[in-house]
Amino acid sequence: MKVLIVDDSMTMLRIIENTLKRIGVQDITKACNGVEALYKYNNENFDLVITDWNMPEMNGYELVKKIRSENKEIPIIMVTTEGGKKEVVKALKAGVNNYIVKPFTPQILKEKLSLII
Repeated sequence: MKVLIVDDSMTMLRIIENTLKRIGVQDITKACNGVEALYKYNNENFDLVITDWNMPEMNGYELVKKIRSENKEIPIIMVTTEGGKKEVVKALKAGVNNYIVKPFTPQILKEKLSLII
């Protein structure tokens, strides 16, 4: 499984990467914003995208909309501090498969992943 993780926080990228490695995912590509992520997404094949919402240049919501305009099948998980009902509904309507509110534990990420992969 090849996973693209997108977050402008290097700490969060490391946390997600370490969690994925603990559950056996070794093929991981990282991006620091939506523009970089979209470039990598368009030039490689991924099985899963995990993205933050709030990022510079292109946020996660815009990234999800762009990915979904081309690919309705790839699983996408939104990881964000935006935990209000309005934001969750907006993300789900944009096409995310699941939603995780920061801060979260590795167990929560593992549980969300198990629901979609």
